[in-house]
Amino acid sequence: MALYPSLEDMKVDNMVRAQLSQQLVQPPYGANVTVVPNAPLPNSSAYHMYPALGDYMGLELSSDVIALNMPEYQIQPVQSSGGVANLIAPLSSQSSTIQKATVTQAIRQVVLCKDKDGKCGLRLHAVNNGIFVCYVATGSPAALAGLRFGDQVLEINNVTVAGMTMDQCHGLLKKAPVNGITMAIRDRPFERTVTLHKDSLGHVGFQFKNGKIVGLVKDSSAARNGLLTEHQILEINTINVVGMKDKEVSKIIDSSPSIVNVTIIPSYIYDHMISKMSASLFKEQDRTPAV
Repeated sequence: MALYPSLEDMKVDNMVRAQLSQQLVQPPYGANVTVVPNAPLPNSSAYHMYPALGDYMGLELSSDVIALNMPEYQIQPVQSSGGVANLIAPLSSQSSTIQKATVTQAIRQVVLCKDKDGKCGLRLHAVNNGIFVCYVATGSPAALAGLRFGDQVLEINNVTVAGMTMDQCHGLLKKAPVNGITMAIRDRPFERTVTLHKDSLGHVGFQFKNGKIVGLVKDSSAARNGLLTEHQILEINTINVVGMKDKEVSKIIDSSPSIVNVTIIPSYIYDHMISKMSASLFKEQDRTPAV
């Protein structure tokens, strides 16, 4: 899946790809060929409503805020042209044999469809002129397409959704065709996935409370592979665990194979996400209506 630093970059890349595909189609011999000028760059004024990469749901993610609230991310960025993108996540051990995880905040395009009931299996929420994914049904087309809780939706079928209400966005999805629904998605900031290995007792080496990691076992897989405290668990082996009780999360970990992939996000950002979205959305998620 291609990742782009901005929505404009994705637009330009899509146009270039379309132009190249047209050039590959040779016209019949003797046919009149009309020269079509290169497509203009998209009007960036339409995207000024979107926050910069240093802003998420109205939460400032400047270097000063990061230093104050997430000091573990105060490190040198990879070669990058903007903000907090492409930071190197720190490790909780000093092992030089383990590659550090890359934290991205990129723009990606997803394509999804509707199920037999005419639903995509997600619910959106409007926050600070932005539209965010607040619920994804397990096994739904939205889940299979890679949509996740906390992702920001920038476009639905090439329609800019900045400033729209939740109902307006749901209306776009309801009117969309069964197949080929495209979305431009901005990833959750500072999330990363850590791969852990169970020991002989089936443990991976961390404790959590209300979904937040509160302790690491010394020399465990969690400690060696860079899991951090003060981080919230979002997914276990791609299964969304937001809103689940700790016992349910533990069952998913226990039933997992020897390798366990844990997706986490700093609690500072997660707590802000929850405060901006209705708390009722995270209770009894199976009953949450989806479109």
